[in-house]
Amino acid sequence: MGELIEDPDLRDRRFVFEDRQDAGRRLAAFLGHYRGSTNALLFAVPSGGVPVAAEAARILSLPLDLLIVRKLQIPFNPEAGFGAMALNGDVLLNDELVESVRLGKEDIAAAVNTTKKVLDQRNRLFRGDRPLPPCGGKKVIITDDGLASGYTMRVAARWVRSMAPERIVVAVPTGSERTVDIIRREVDEIVCLNVRSGYRFAVAEAYRRWHDLSDDEVLRIIVSVFG
Repeated sequence: MGELIEDPDLRDRRFVFEDRQDAGRRLAAFLGHYRGSTNALLFAVPSGGVPVAAEAARILSLPLDLLIVRKLQIPFNPEAGFGAMALNGDVLLNDELVESVRLGKEDIAAAVNTTKKVLDQRNRLFRGDRPLPPCGGKKVIITDDGLASGYTMRVAARWVRSMAPERIVVAVPTGSERTVDIIRREVDEIVCLNVRSGYRFAVAEAYRRWHDLSDDEVLRIIVSVFG
């Protein structure tokens, strides 16, 4: 079970961060022991994780890259996901949800094929198809703007685990307590400043200013980081 680091003053509170940049700065304060490390890498899960990670990487003087992962969309409700997929082809399904909405093998295969195309497109757009930096023996920090169901983060962590890092750290501003507990079983450490319990959870409710990021916004941040 991975160690949980949180801010007790933020437990079960809403609207605690001004925006994603503010969240990144405050997250960096809890990751200060990684500052300037030559053995640590920081990854963002796009899109929402990019401004959080960019701010944290700037403060911590750590190299930043992106892990291209994406939820598998339910055909009749694309806003919802029944699992997630990573660029390397790994798929993680929410078996309980798949059964409850009666998705068949053909539905799942179609969603996987569609998602693979989107992942390839986003990798070209955001990363220029560059190979990932070597993670073997490294301390790898994976950042997003929050943990709701956690499937994209879990598939990202499993992808990183396949590259034999020394340590996997998930660092997020906010997260559902249930999801945090699940992810703790799969990583070495999780830093989640604003842990919230209860049945209902929305990442957006941790932020006073919130919007879905466009690809252009993500690209502007990437250019500011990578030049």
